[in-house]
Amino acid sequence: MTKEKNNTLNEEVESETVELTNDEVETVFAEAEDSKDDSTNIDYAAEIQNLTSKLEEADNRYLRLQADFDNFRRRTRLDIEAGEKYKAQKLVTELLPTLDNFERALQIEADNDQTRSLLQGMEMVYRSLVDALKKEGVEPIEAVGKEFDPNFHQAVMQGEDENFGSNIVSAEFQKGYMLKDRVIRPSMVKVNQ
Repeated sequence: MTKEKNNTLNEEVESETVELTNDEVETVFAEAEDSKDDSTNIDYAAEIQNLTSKLEEADNRYLRLQADFDNFRRRTRLDIEAGEKYKAQKLVTELLPTLDNFERALQIEADNDQTRSLLQGMEMVYRSLVDALKKEGVEPIEAVGKEFDPNFHQAVMQGEDENFGSNIVSAEFQKGYMLKDRVIRPSMVKVNQ
């Protein structure tokens, strides 16, 4: 008999559906909230505050990480641009002594036709070397007659010459060169007092 009663009750429960309106649902939840003790509500508030602070901390870490990444990307881009801009610096630095030797050799006085034709050949090689360096952005630093600038000139001597004013370069011992906007080698100069 109990099985029959259970089946009957189950059928009755299944046949009846309970429909509640939104207001009734809210009332049920409000009553459930009121029935909780105050200590539970305080725990929820503390937990919400804790989670909010953790979320703010995570957001701050994310923003700092994003800023660090942006800075890294910018530095990398600038390094690549500088590498491209000054890619010839090592080669130019190694060629400057050769250029100096050519200039010294071209200052020799030719006393016969063989020496003159040899000097002409050397001058042609020298000009082609200078032209190739100019194409890469290498320019000589002008020194004689210019005001001494420690960014471009290296003073190795001081002297007095009435043809030049004070702090003016009066002689150049070794040419200086720039690659685009970077000094590769400063000019070695004599400065008038």
